[in-house]
Amino acid sequence: MNAPPPSGSPSPPLVERLSVMRWNRFHTVIVLLFGMGWAMDAFEVTLIGNVLGALRERFHLGADAMSLLLGAWFAGLMLGAAGFGYLADRYGRRRIFLASLVLYGVSTLAAAFAPSLAALLLLRLLAGIGVGAEYSAINAAIAELVPSRSRGRATAVVLNFWPIGSLVAALLSWLVLSALPADLGWRVVFGFGGAIALSTAWFRRHLPESPRWLEATGRGAEARAIVGDIEAGLTRLPAPDPTPMHRRVRREGTALRTLLRHYKSRLALGAVLDFAEASGYYGLFAFLPLVVLPALHLAPAQLPVFYLAGSLGALAGGGVAALLLDRWGRHATVGGFYLATALGTVALAFATGLGAGPIMLGFALVNLLATGSWIAAYPTFSELFPTSLRASGIGASVAVGRIGAMISPFLMGYVGAHSMAGALLLLAGFWLLGAAAMGVWHWMGGIEARGLTLERIAPEGMTAQEAPFHA
Repeated sequence: MNAPPPSGSPSPPLVERLSVMRWNRFHTVIVLLFGMGWAMDAFEVTLIGNVLGALRERFHLGADAMSLLLGAWFAGLMLGAAGFGYLADRYGRRRIFLASLVLYGVSTLAAAFAPSLAALLLLRLLAGIGVGAEYSAINAAIAELVPSRSRGRATAVVLNFWPIGSLVAALLSWLVLSALPADLGWRVVFGFGGAIALSTAWFRRHLPESPRWLEATGRGAEARAIVGDIEAGLTRLPAPDPTPMHRRVRREGTALRTLLRHYKSRLALGAVLDFAEASGYYGLFAFLPLVVLPALHLAPAQLPVFYLAGSLGALAGGGVAALLLDRWGRHATVGGFYLATALGTVALAFATGLGAGPIMLGFALVNLLATGSWIAAYPTFSELFPTSLRASGIGASVAVGRIGAMISPFLMGYVGAHSMAGALLLLAGFWLLGAAAMGVWHWMGGIEARGLTLERIAPEGMTAQEAPFHA
């Protein structure tokens, strides 16, 4: 049922070299540099929650204005994921994973000097676009640069920098806002985040273009040279020449139309997995400050401990996902994590009446499982699309997921105001949706991609009529 698909013509030597080479210093460096950028994205996501109180005082924000700040951020994520995913397939991964950090870094740095709410809203929108672009470009690039047998683990390790970034944002905000006047503190935090992002972009400039993408544009000589440098373990590779307009990846129709025509089952899996995890993850983090923490009447000094427990749980969950993806395979790891997260959320619903200690432990457990779920999901649907459409497929899936991220906090606030346990059961339903999608994919014979080359998972030119799931 899940046997490897027929490979057609023999794989080109370039692809074989990329897929079977031994792990070396180059791979370690790209994991660290992509991971640092991903940590900065998490820093940006977490940042607004940590400084929202100071922003409320500075700009005299009401509930509607604070919702606008969050809405501008999620709108930027959707635009960045979908739009820059298309651009990464059209003009290359390297340009986008550099531009994304520069856009995020400049926008966040400029936010430190925002003179008005309108300016801050615009800068948050632009920063969100930069982070959304990272979702598409980073997941596409890392999948195309590492050996097949390590692809799941390497991608998961990169994504596991997310809880590190969240933890740094929480600690930095706490320290700075405690030491400085509120109106200066939030500006320092934004400035620090922007400066670190721009520094990371500077180091990323030595990373190469994806050889797979170069080969798809007819630039085989450049691709072979880069693969040779990777095999030698070099970490300072020359930048490729700008892509001529006539050498872009070409396809019939738009990227989305091609995805819907030929890869709709794979796109559906990616969209449902991302919608389920975004709804469940962001819903959980909206539910805590809106409903749980006020009900517990915790002292301010206890709040950092609460979030620290959650961050440590997230680190553990991402680490477990990284270990299991290339051992258990995608089907078992993703489906198991989503189902376990649903059950853990139900358990947290029962813990809500037991006091702060059990709730803290329950939150750490759910955050562990939730983080493991989305860290396992991203490598799984990222590798299902061919090179010419990979970033577009990731971007479209993430854009659908951000719809869940936008609506879930409002649902949590409304349901949680009437029943704390009911809101958590609703969150469990989101995670069950993802588990069901993975179960259907497995039952229908969806490909198990563990250890397979990207070209065997999704050959260029594959159509849904020929093989909707297997190849």
